[in-house]
Amino acid sequence: MKQFIGMVFVVLSAIGFGTLALFSHYAYADQMDTFSILFFRFLLSSIVMFCVLLFRKESLPSGATLLNLVLMGVLGYVAASFAYLTALQYASSGLVALLLNLYPVFVTLLATLILRETFTLLKGAALTIAVIGTGLTVDPSGGQLLGILLAISAAVIYSIYIIIGTQTLKTVNAIQSSTVVFASAGIASGVLMVFNGAHLPASHVGWVAIVALVLITTVLPVTAFFIGLERIGPINAAMLSTLEPVVTVILGALWLDETLKPTALAGGALILGAVLLLTRSELRRPLPNPER
Repeated sequence: MKQFIGMVFVVLSAIGFGTLALFSHYAYADQMDTFSILFFRFLLSSIVMFCVLLFRKESLPSGATLLNLVLMGVLGYVAASFAYLTALQYASSGLVALLLNLYPVFVTLLATLILRETFTLLKGAALTIAVIGTGLTVDPSGGQLLGILLAISAAVIYSIYIIIGTQTLKTVNAIQSSTVVFASAGIASGVLMVFNGAHLPASHVGWVAIVALVLITTVLPVTAFFIGLERIGPINAAMLSTLEPVVTVILGALWLDETLKPTALAGGALILGAVLLLTRSELRRPLPNPER
């Protein structure tokens, strides 16, 4: 049951993260820029989570744990987002999305080498299928070398974020960790916004988009991911997260009138197949004997 609950939370996380492109589209259309969006997204998310902490009568972490969480916020979100968004200027969105979604490969390598996570042939097969499915889903095309390197850098940064998160969650819960991560990301984004100039929403549409980015795209998925990560480990969490581009493509077709190509449908089917393969294998795996 612990594994199943963990998988459900990671799937919910992937669905939430998959709405990023949709709500960002409306924020950009309302005259906002990247750093302003990131600032409001993370600062308001940290306020929401801080209120939850107060309600639960919990304190913020301290010491090395606090430092790790701050690094996760600055490195895992601000740096990765900057690399990702800059890569879009030098390569197609499809290619950048594909390269970013290589992070399950890097997570698997790091978790196996550093955390001594078990890597099975079945996990390898599911990972391979998911990566192929991602390639079909995002419909990649060419790009400059700089864009490719930046996109890969974003994937590596996010992979390190997940590995650090796996270790950090042994000492704090998902609410505490999310609060610090959001606050540090918000402060770092705010500094960048000051240098770049603030771009506030021009109408209520932009503010509604910001609220959606806070609640649906940030608070829900990040907290859910931490809860799931704690229960199923980094490799399984990363592979289940490959559902995110499927959600993005479907929402783009439904709300933004983007074309849903047959290759995208085939890619989505492969990703779903990989997720089902992984889910079935994990749920059938016997739980460890506590008496050993």
